[in-house]
Amino acid sequence: DDDAQYNSRRYSLQMSADNNEADTTTSCCASCGIAENDSVDLKKCTACYLVKYCGTKCQRQDWPKHKRACKKRAAELDEILFQQPESRHLGDCPICLIPIPFDYYEYGVWGCCFKYVCDGCTYANQMRELEAKQENSCPFCRLPIKLREGNEKLMMKRVEANDPVALKEAGTKYCEKGDYKRAFEYLTRAVELGNVRAHYDLSIMYLKGNGVEKDEKKKVYHLGQAAIGGHLEARFQLGVYEGSKGNYERAAKHFIIGAKLGDDNSLENVKKLYEYEMVSKEDFAAALRAHQAAVNETKSPHREAAKRASRDLEDVPCV
Repeated sequence: DDDAQYNSRRYSLQMSADNNEADTTTSCCASCGIAENDSVDLKKCTACYLVKYCGTKCQRQDWPKHKRACKKRAAELDEILFQQPESRHLGDCPICLIPIPFDYYEYGVWGCCFKYVCDGCTYANQMRELEAKQENSCPFCRLPIKLREGNEKLMMKRVEANDPVALKEAGTKYCEKGDYKRAFEYLTRAVELGNVRAHYDLSIMYLKGNGVEKDEKKKVYHLGQAAIGGHLEARFQLGVYEGSKGNYERAAKHFIIGAKLGDDNSLENVKKLYEYEMVSKEDFAAALRAHQAAVNETKSPHREAAKRASRDLEDVPCV
C-alpha cells in the first residue's frame, strides 16, 4: 500500500544527522519518488535531515506523513546538540597526550603527517635536536623539515589517501586562494570523514556566500555539527545566533557548554547573562569551575618553556 511504499522509500533515504549535503548514496524524492540526477537537484528537510524532496510542492504534500518522524528526529538532534562534549574538537596532542591549547598560536599542523602538535612538544624536539646536533625535523614523524617545506606533493598524497586533516587543510588553502569550488570539494570530503573543523569552514562559506549561495539554515547546520564535535568558536557563534533571535535560554545553554570547555568568550557571556538573572548562580558557578579545570589541563612545563622562548624572541631588537 501507499504507506508501505512511503516507509520503504524513507528507510532507503535515512541517514545520520552528521552527514552533509554531499551525500553520495542513491536518493529520491520522499514524496514522488523521482531519482536525483543532473537535472533534478533534491533538497534535504532541514529540520530532520532524514529525507529529500524535489521541490516545495512535494515537501508540502508529504508533510502530513512526514510530520511525526520529522518532529521526533528534530527533538533528538536538539538533545544531541545540547549534550556536553567530552573534549574539544582537536583532542590531545599526539605526543604529550595533553589537550591541545586554545590559542591558535600555541599549536600547529605539520604538513608531512598532518598531526596537530602543541608548541611544547615542538620546542622539546628542537632542544633535543640542538643538543644532539641533528637537523630539524617533524616532532611526530621525524621527517626532516627541508623535505617538507614547499612540498605540496606531500599534502596531495595525504589528500589522495583521504586523510581528513589534509583534506581540511587543502580546503582552507583553496579558500584563501579564492578557488571556492575546489575548497568546497575538499571540505565536503573532510566532513564526510568526520572532520569537525571542516564543518565550521563550510558554515563560513554559507555565511559569506563564498562559492555557494548564502544559506542561513546550512550555516547553522554546520555550526551545530562542529559544536557537537567540541568546536569552541562554533559553539560560541550558535550562542550569538540564538541570542540574536531572542532565544536567550538556548543561547545560555550554548555559552555554558562553551565555557565548560574552556572558552573565554562563552564564559564572559555566561557572566553577563548571570548579571541579568538569565543564568542561575549554580550554573554560573559550575561553568566557572569547569572553565578553570579545562584551562589547567592544557598546561605543561614544556608549553610554558615554549611560551618563554617565544617571548624572548619577541624582545630581541631588530637590527
